[in-house]
Amino acid sequence: MDIPTPAELREKRTHLGLKQADVARMAGISQSMVARIEAGSVDPRVSTLIKIVNVLKTAENSAITAADLMHTPVQSVSPAEPISLAVEIMGKNGISQLPVIEDGVPVGCISESAIINAMEEGGLQKTQNHSVRDFMEPGFPTVPPSMPIETVVHILQQNHAVIVADKGKVQGVITKHDLISLIV
Repeated sequence: MDIPTPAELREKRTHLGLKQADVARMAGISQSMVARIEAGSVDPRVSTLIKIVNVLKTAENSAITAADLMHTPVQSVSPAEPISLAVEIMGKNGISQLPVIEDGVPVGCISESAIINAMEEGGLQKTQNHSVRDFMEPGFPTVPPSMPIETVVHILQQNHAVIVADKGKVQGVITKHDLISLIV
């Protein structure tokens, strides 16, 4: 294990946008102690150094946001479009659901499951012209671009995708597959 130098601690802290007072509060030590450690004027206990390093590691992991992981452009359909277009987009892109977006705002989703259920119930036949609106389901949860990735992970445990929106307008989408890419 490498022991960070005072300069490395200061550089990491400033890179993460933290103040000495922030690190001190989260580590449970005084701000003056952080300042003296970063200046190299005091040789800290190992336990104190571990507290600071853990704070910086936690902040670094939290630095990943929804905006960092989302992908664009978002494949989507509008409620008025034919269901056949939704099926075509899903097939072409190898995806099983699409957000339904109207005027840049998410209003629902359409999934292979919803289409299959409609076929099973006899509500969807090739000779009929149905729109996405006819089989639309409730939409995916929406998060702001600044949402910490840990929160997105929690949301995706219960949902297939998360829409990233800013001021009500869709900016991107995050799927479970995108989370796996963080590990690989």
